Amino acid sequence: MYILKRIILITLLTLAMSYILEGSEAVGLNSFKPSLEVNYATNEYILSWPRLPYLAYYKIEALNTPPIDDHKDVDDSQRIVSYHTWKNQFSIDEHFPFHTYWRVSAQTLFHKPLGKYSNHISLTEASGRTAEEFDKVKPMPTSSYPVNAPASLRPMLTWTLVPNAVYYELEFLTMLPENPNDVLPSENQLRLTREVFTNGYNADFSWYEGNRIFWRVRALNYKGNPLGVFSNATEIWIDRNINPVVKPLINNHYKPATLPTPLYPAYAWIPVFGAVSYEVELTNQPPENPGGIEASNHRIWSKTVTGLNDCYDDQPRIVPGKYYWRVRGIDAGGNPVGGYSDTAEFTVDLTRGQYCATFGDSITHGGGAISYSPADTDYSYQTYLHFPAVNLGKSGDTSETMLARFDHDVLPFKPKYLIILGGTNSLRGGVPSAQVISELAAIRDKCLINGIRPIFLTLPPINPAAIDAAFNEETVSNWREEFDAVNNFIRQQRYFIDLEPHFVDSNRELPDHFATDGLHPDIEGKKLMGQIINAHWTRVVR
Repeated sequence: MYILKRIILITLLTLAMSYILEGSEAVGLNSFKPSLEVNYATNEYILSWPRLPYLAYYKIEALNTPPIDDHKDVDDSQRIVSYHTWKNQFSIDEHFPFHTYWRVSAQTLFHKPLGKYSNHISLTEASGRTAEEFDKVKPMPTSSYPVNAPASLRPMLTWTLVPNAVYYELEFLTMLPENPNDVLPSENQLRLTREVFTNGYNADFSWYEGNRIFWRVRALNYKGNPLGVFSNATEIWIDRNINPVVKPLINNHYKPATLPTPLYPAYAWIPVFGAVSYEVELTNQPPENPGGIEASNHRIWSKTVTGLNDCYDDQPRIVPGKYYWRVRGIDAGGNPVGGYSDTAEFTVDLTRGQYCATFGDSITHGGGAISYSPADTDYSYQTYLHFPAVNLGKSGDTSETMLARFDHDVLPFKPKYLIILGGTNSLRGGVPSAQVISELAAIRDKCLINGIRPIFLTLPPINPAAIDAAFNEETVSNWREEFDAVNNFIRQQRYFIDLEPHFVDSNRELPDHFATDGLHPDIEGKKLMGQIINAHWTRVVR
């Protein structure tokens, strides 16, 4: 008993001395302010700061707006996520959005923080996305036609994707440009085209009499302003005796090692010269006639789209197994333009959705920056989650259609957790919030009956002017009030994650840097969605 009392007394004295020491002006711990720095290394951003000469851990905060001062805490609507460490450095991977602000503070048992918060660092500037040399933001050609491997008169030109590029501008030149790494056209320009909405172009050089030409490309935003400079000019040697290979080029960007195939796949390709529409064919076995123009005997579905370079599957791919797809061009007379593309495959595995599934409309399905479909997973928030989840989103969904397809589309996966984001299309089209709330409540009840935990996401705001400019669609005037009503309902649920405060500007609209079209978050927005969900995941699954 004596030993126990002695231990308690020593502990109390130690705590008292620590409290006095931490608050002492003479010691100076209460004025400690970490000096935060950031360095880039191997796809990570390393935050570092001096270690306090006192036993303390450190709290790192990611904020969506700059903090007001170095003394005050911020509320939950400003803080995206916080981390704790005993070390004096912290790594941020490139899956984190760049429109964020970071700071660090020392933390002890008595003082949170001990002293002041550090200076804040903008990850946008630290990442170099706006501060780096402008001439490094440029596409990289990925096709090559040197003198020993020349092109036909209709070569396929390809280059690396530029994030958030809505379309591209190609310049054809007689010789190397006099202004490399520039945004201005070259004096050596022969022709120019802006009718390019993906990272590839099937050129037609039948108008050109020479056997050597140069090309370069740059990315443009929705308003036609450059998102960087022209690529390096690339030489093309032309051999008119080579017969052109006429078929679309598969252009999917799925990451099958990390992401399961969405329930409603999207198919993307680089268009072929002379085609005005495209037919996508899905088979349950590899086509028996690769490169042919006739439909496969194994066809189970097909769809024709006009003037596009992608296609959304309108049927849920819910039967387990391997699937194969290809696409062919069709001219104005309904005739095939060359043969089918090469065949791509994907696998449906229902077990990959047993832990978690995401359920909603196009914001869940993926895509953004107007020109990108769910085939490009950089525009899917599931890419940035720290846990496995199958994408059960469907573009165009309303809360009503989500409820209608729940049994067929969700239950076969038997997910333990279902992340639900729906109602945006309903509300902006004039459906009353009361109806949307009723339909979301019905989805919740279906989850509970089937042993699924429903985890609701609040609705991010929209930007009606940008939606009208992009899609020529009007939004009801009272959308804010209706969104508020639905979000208030969601905040009353047992399990929810609050996205909305992190996506509003001073007008309570969706900022341009999150969504080009005012509706679908682009890469930055999808990264932010993923990180907010990650930050709250332990809480909602506890």
